Amino acid sequence: MSTSKKALASVNPLIETRDVVAMKEKTGNLYESIVVISRRASQLAVTMKEELHRKLDEFTVHADNLEEIHENKEQIEISRIYERMANPSLQSITEFNEDKIYHRKK
Repeated sequence: MSTSKKALASVNPLIETRDVVAMKEKTGNLYESIVVISRRASQLAVTMKEELHRKLDEFTVHADNLEEIHENKEQIEISRIYERMANPSLQSITEFNEDKIYHRKK
């Protein structure tokens, strides 16, 4: 895994209460902070989905026979890795709290 994937995998997948006052202080408005977090979560979700599909496409077999479909242990392991990763919204909250998200007002 690359360093960014390791960082994303290290995010605690459990939901915890957050300090909304600290979130508000970063942008001046709680709702702006939530918008920044949600947009980053959308970006993370799209990239994770693309990566997963790219990895799983390596295992696709273009056959017309349904009987030839079998379980591939590598494919199952890749799917499990992505299932264990934290939700993109939790990852984006962690990035926001650690000041890893660049945001600006238009």
